[in-house]
Amino acid sequence: MQSRWHLLWLSLCACLISACGPSSSNIEDDTVKIAVIPKGTTHEFWRSIHAGAKKAEQELNEAGKQVEIIWKGPLKEDDRDQQIQLVENFTTRRVNGIVLAPLDAQALVRPVENAQQSGIPVVVIDSGLQSESYVSFVATDNLKGGEMAGHFMAEQLGGKGKVILLRYAVGSASTENREKGFLKALESHPEIELISSDQYAGPTRETAYQASQNLLQRFGQEVQGIFCVNENSTIGMTKALREIGRAGGAVKMIGFDAGSQSIKDMESGDVQGLVVQDPVRMGYEGVKTLMAQLDGQAVEKRLDTGVVMITPSNLNEAESQRLLNPPIEDYLGE
Repeated sequence: MQSRWHLLWLSLCACLISACGPSSSNIEDDTVKIAVIPKGTTHEFWRSIHAGAKKAEQELNEAGKQVEIIWKGPLKEDDRDQQIQLVENFTTRRVNGIVLAPLDAQALVRPVENAQQSGIPVVVIDSGLQSESYVSFVATDNLKGGEMAGHFMAEQLGGKGKVILLRYAVGSASTENREKGFLKALESHPEIELISSDQYAGPTRETAYQASQNLLQRFGQEVQGIFCVNENSTIGMTKALREIGRAGGAVKMIGFDAGSQSIKDMESGDVQGLVVQDPVRMGYEGVKTLMAQLDGQAVEKRLDTGVVMITPSNLNEAESQRLLNPPIEDYLGE
């Protein structure tokens, strides 16, 4: 009889422990979780975005907040489906907010709108979205950047010559605006002839290099100026120009963004101009803007993070060096 009561007592204790267990393990985590989803993760530009996001995380935590940045992007910079899945997965996981650089201005509209409707605010960075259903757009004025490239090209060519525009990819709002800006600027320089503007570099240095080789096989001996609209296309085209002996200023090479290789190419005289953004600030302001929204503060619908033209003449100035050599290691622990 005693053993029976003893077994009943043990069973009752086990039930009580079981009942209490889940409630203690389900205590809500007060940490604000912000998913930051870039277009890709390997290029130096995206590493700078990541550094800016981590800088914001660090400052917010030092100010007494509890914030965690979750950095996750597609493996390939042209994988729209994977980026859509990431937005959908983070929406399902109920993160507190999303900072997104859309790979495609149209394809990411529905996932972003669904996140917003689910109560998860989205800040768009770097590249635009064909929707107003987001908290804020934090990015470069890419149209202005393209215009800067066009006018600088005209200056380099003395107002006349044959030029090539190497595009990036269909649907990428940021680079499409750079292309529009460049073409708009050339309208005021009627003696500049655009001999090719319908080719695309694609997502990697390798695809950009192949596209550049194809273009130069056709136009390599007559082209006098080339504008490439992102880091990979600039590097790929510069390499292709070297191989046919037309680098070093024979062809005026102007690019957009500045990885370490592009800086070396400018120092060697193979690149005459780089339109440079501030990706660290972009990642930083994206996270800070989202946190302000979560805190109930009013935020700007559009925040311009700036763009400058860097040339050999201002390459070593303090502002140029700040943009060209951001302290990525300080925030990513590398």
